Amino acid sequence: MASDALHFKNLKKEVHDLADDHKALQATRFFKTAKGEYGEGDKFLGISVPELRKIGKKYYKSLEFNEIRDLLLSTYNEERLLGLMILVEQFGKLREPHEVYDFYVNNMDRVNNWNLVDASARPIVGVYLMDKDRSILDQWALSQNLWIRRIAIVASWHFIKNKQFDDTLRIARTLMNDEQDLIHKAVGWMLRELGKQDEDVLKLFLKKHQTVMPRTMLRYAIERLEEPVKSRFMKGIY
Repeated sequence: MASDALHFKNLKKEVHDLADDHKALQATRFFKTAKGEYGEGDKFLGISVPELRKIGKKYYKSLEFNEIRDLLLSTYNEERLLGLMILVEQFGKLREPHEVYDFYVNNMDRVNNWNLVDASARPIVGVYLMDKDRSILDQWALSQNLWIRRIAIVASWHFIKNKQFDDTLRIARTLMNDEQDLIHKAVGWMLRELGKQDEDVLKLFLKKHQTVMPRTMLRYAIERLEEPVKSRFMKGIY
């Protein structure tokens, strides 16, 4: 791919032309950016995901890694998200999967909010590791970095879609006592996705862990179960 400085300049202009101060203020509240909150210091332009995706599809063929890195280094969440969207578009199409995966791993410090993790962990990490050793996810699940731990569990979504559950269940056990609510939500979400594929596997896991699981994790996991079953799990009497 040939780099085009003018193309990148146009991309940046299109992004900033879409900025909306009112929506940006709403986003700073939604993503908990105040001091001491999980998104402390993150900045927003106020641009919707569909608008960013449209720009990504327009420009992804012309961006080199250094330009994507420039987006990932941005203080603005939407520019980082756009960089990740472009990586997803390039994965296996314009670049070899291992190139995108290696670049992603080397820049994981910039995947630093839940929307960034959720947009990229499955289509890059999960897809790449599908036919490979996945022990790196167990290392990430023990990371001191909240977002890397979230990548570890959300990446397993791709395995779930392919009816492979062992990694999700193992990582869920590792993260069972995590202190962060965002991890509880992510684990519960993945367990819920697992339940869509095989409800019996989900129920068996929950029976073993229902009394020690964080309540948020449990509520997310049982969301799609029938009401009487949900009630019994919440009471720990299934």
